[in-house]
Amino acid sequence: MKPIKQALLAMFAVCAVAFPVTAQENARSFPAPQTVSPELQKLIEAKPPSHWNAHPQTKQEWETWVGSLAKEAVKGLPELREQLGVSVAQGELGGVPVFTFTPRELPEANRDRVLLNLHGGGYVLGPGESGTQEAILMAGIGGFRVVYADYRMAPAFPYPAAMDDAMTIYRELLKTTPAEKIGVFGTSTGGGMTLALALRAKAEGLPLPAALAAGTPWSDLTKTGDSYFTNEGVDNILVSYDGWLGEAARAYANGHDMKDPMLSPVYGDVRGFPPTLLTSGTRDLFLSNTVRMHLKLREAGVPADLIVFEGMSHAQYHMMPPNAPETKFHFSELGRFFNRCLK
Repeated sequence: MKPIKQALLAMFAVCAVAFPVTAQENARSFPAPQTVSPELQKLIEAKPPSHWNAHPQTKQEWETWVGSLAKEAVKGLPELREQLGVSVAQGELGGVPVFTFTPRELPEANRDRVLLNLHGGGYVLGPGESGTQEAILMAGIGGFRVVYADYRMAPAFPYPAAMDDAMTIYRELLKTTPAEKIGVFGTSTGGGMTLALALRAKAEGLPLPAALAAGTPWSDLTKTGDSYFTNEGVDNILVSYDGWLGEAARAYANGHDMKDPMLSPVYGDVRGFPPTLLTSGTRDLFLSNTVRMHLKLREAGVPADLIVFEGMSHAQYHMMPPNAPETKFHFSELGRFFNRCLK
């Protein structure tokens, strides 16, 4: 029987190489906490998106994949703007396309303030209007005028194109608005870019924004940090670094060192940063990205706060209806934070 056993073991070894177990096949299932809202429970119990394990390689494959997701994303945005009483205007700042969102009832205190929004999507997703959901929610719930940056993205425009565009818009805003009246926020990639913008503004001698809000920031483009492993297959949004996410990191970095602080701001010098609010969830693949960044800021003496939502996977606070408790709390809390920090 020994030769048969050895043959079977060899066959299983070959199969393991030829057909590796994916994070989805190895997913661990936990009950949704009863302490969260029904809206969040529904998201927790949902299956991962079918596209999480996509691996586009050519520019055409990326364009087709991104376009199909963008087409779906824009469908509900007009209704969301209407529901929240938010108007939108398209334009340019320094030649970079922007969307400006203004709540119908803009508080008097916020008339001369502005928030710059840098959207998520792994530096590849969310072109044009398709990435504006977070900006709409912030304008409608938080009560601020929000300038959304439609920055260039990989693979057609790899690093540093996205950050170049973000900085161009920030410089243009500084021409009309003092830095003490500007806040910058974003989620996921946008959270990482928010932190990188402060690093770059500091390096270039520009005045820093009055406050930063980095939602579950992609602060480390490498697969470094506990939750990349402990929450693999638990996070039902990103699921695993080894799906489209890792491909996007490589496409954006384009051979550049991923631990360069301008790509992974957790490795940067954050001394002198303005007050910063970070957000994550207990099931978030980026939980470690967030808590490592929070600790880095605190160690540097930066006033930094951290919100961790129970049971939440990556960035689900802006995937629910605007009246869902977690969504309403998140954007109301951001509004209170910016109101405290901006002059």
